[in-house]
Amino acid sequence: MFNLLFWKKPKNNLNILFVMAFFLALAGALPAYIQSSYLETFVGLSAVNWFFIIANSISILAILFFPRLIKKLGNYLTTGFVSLLFLASLLGMGLTTNIFLIFLFFITLQISINLIWINMDIFVENFSNNSTTGQTRTIYFTVINLAWIISPSLAAWIIDLQGYAGSFLMSALLIIPFIIIFLLKAKKIKSSVTYSHSSFTKSLKEMYQNHNLRGIFWLAMLLNVFFNATTVFIPIYLNRVVGFTWVELGLMFSIMLLPFLFIEIPAGIIADKYLGEKEMLALGYLIMIICLCLFFTSNSVNFWFWTALLFVSRIGAALVEAMRESYFFKNVCAKDVEKINIFRTTIPIGYLFGSLLSLVVLIFLPMSYIFPITAIILCSAFPFLAIIKDTR
Repeated sequence: MFNLLFWKKPKNNLNILFVMAFFLALAGALPAYIQSSYLETFVGLSAVNWFFIIANSISILAILFFPRLIKKLGNYLTTGFVSLLFLASLLGMGLTTNIFLIFLFFITLQISINLIWINMDIFVENFSNNSTTGQTRTIYFTVINLAWIISPSLAAWIIDLQGYAGSFLMSALLIIPFIIIFLLKAKKIKSSVTYSHSSFTKSLKEMYQNHNLRGIFWLAMLLNVFFNATTVFIPIYLNRVVGFTWVELGLMFSIMLLPFLFIEIPAGIIADKYLGEKEMLALGYLIMIICLCLFFTSNSVNFWFWTALLFVSRIGAALVEAMRESYFFKNVCAKDVEKINIFRTTIPIGYLFGSLLSLVVLIFLPMSYIFPITAIILCSAFPFLAIIKDTR
């Protein structure tokens, strides 16, 4: 698995990509749970929704255009451009207090983080074997999630010492190792992929006509609706309504994310060798739906109660995330850059849909109602689970 000792003499190209993914995830995760609270210090809660709506709308357009750029310049060169945009966006968020500039840097931050993970998808898929896709993808995501587990406590500590801006500046510092490895190991990770010449409309039609790809697209989108509700609003809700401090929230969120570290690799191996993905997808969605309902009904202010509830919710999310990756990448290959890009629009589409839903809810109801309404939306996962064919 992920082992820094491999850095001096990697056994294969995937080890280099795993190291890069760790630093990239750490830089991206550090501001993830605090950015909504940071934006709320400048504008109201409804306006925060508009920030996410606009940023994710533009991200969708950027993702749809991205295959043309990759086919023209290659995956390696586009990765370099996007990583520099990511670095500039983090520096901008950390160094300015002008709300207009913050808005612009927030948009470029959301665009760059969405695009750079597409670059990483193509790199990883190019060096993966289809027979072990579940294992490779879940190891890859376990590495990423290790960074996500570290980040909340680190972010809370930085906020306590340097305020919100310090978190963005630390993220900018952490992306530098990614860029250094990217430059030094160019020969190892560059690849001569012959990309498919399918157009966006043709690839979209092919995905729609394929029950498996259509189903996993919707299931992946719903996972990001869940992440929008919990990543954007849970920190605000627990901080402003329940009353937990950021130090408490940092520890709580780090514990919450542990299932992503311990569950995904075993789930990937089980999907490859025994069950396939459908059963674990169904279980994951059921867990998330139940937990969202409990978020709404709970009146507890106990730290360990909320930590346990958040932890269980991420068991469900970890199962869905692992099976999403395993199932989709068993149905495509590295040359299918259009399909990979379309699939990755599920991230901004899910956040966009969740933000629009939240905007409407907040007009009529208190913030806590976002959780049960999101649970109702997630119930639509089960008809789509019924149409996909299991891989085993």
